[in-house]
Amino acid sequence: MARAQPDREVIPVVQKLRIRYAKRGRLRFSSHRDFSRALERAVRRAALPMAYSAGFSPHPKISYVGAAPTGVASEAEYLEIGLAERRDPAWVMASLDSSLPPGLDIVECVEGQTGSLPDRIDASQWLLELPGADPAGLRAAVAAFLAEESVEVERMTKDGRRQFDARAAVVTLKVTDTTPDDVSGGTNCGILQLVVRHLTPAVRPDDVLSGLRAAAGFEVLTGTRVTRLAQGLLGEDGTIGDPLAADRGPVDQPAG
Repeated sequence: MARAQPDREVIPVVQKLRIRYAKRGRLRFSSHRDFSRALERAVRRAALPMAYSAGFSPHPKISYVGAAPTGVASEAEYLEIGLAERRDPAWVMASLDSSLPPGLDIVECVEGQTGSLPDRIDASQWLLELPGADPAGLRAAVAAFLAEESVEVERMTKDGRRQFDARAAVVTLKVTDTTPDDVSGGTNCGILQLVVRHLTPAVRPDDVLSGLRAAAGFEVLTGTRVTRLAQGLLGEDGTIGDPLAADRGPVDQPAG
């Protein structure tokens, strides 16, 4: 006999808020599951009027877009929450940020006004710091990698070990001496800037490093630091658009 559904009132989502957050310092080693648990605790501490799914195990309306791998820092992670009552996005940002541990930082919160957030993200920009790498050797390896039409690499996935083309996703890859303020750089350090399309399976920065080894025999030493700098829609010029840009602007300010 079919199990009866609970008699539960479904409260609709009246406001969607889109959030950019960062993983910094030691918190880059937090997994996506770690962050989602921390966020749900922060939501409860901040007493946000969350909308919930229906059914026997209701969950808060939270959706994530393309979370960075464990061990990778990021300045551009995105999620969307659904509220059952309207709130001032600035108040939500401050409330969540103060309820999360330092290093998991809310950078921006805007009201979703149009379109779908996942539809605005199809590429990522990364910065890779390679301590001990010889810049001249790194430039030669990058040139060899980019000259190839296909570079096969292998990685363990949730579906088992898979082989795929790391070259197809790479839009730009270059050696640079310019680093953000929180990246140390140094005379005996190679710095890579990388832009990749989001394909299936996803090509990650470590896959590109494996591709440098496959294409040119370039060995990366331990201690590599990876930071995602941006996510968004890939432009014809290779730049990445801001996925929250369309949601900024004048909106009715609800009570906080």
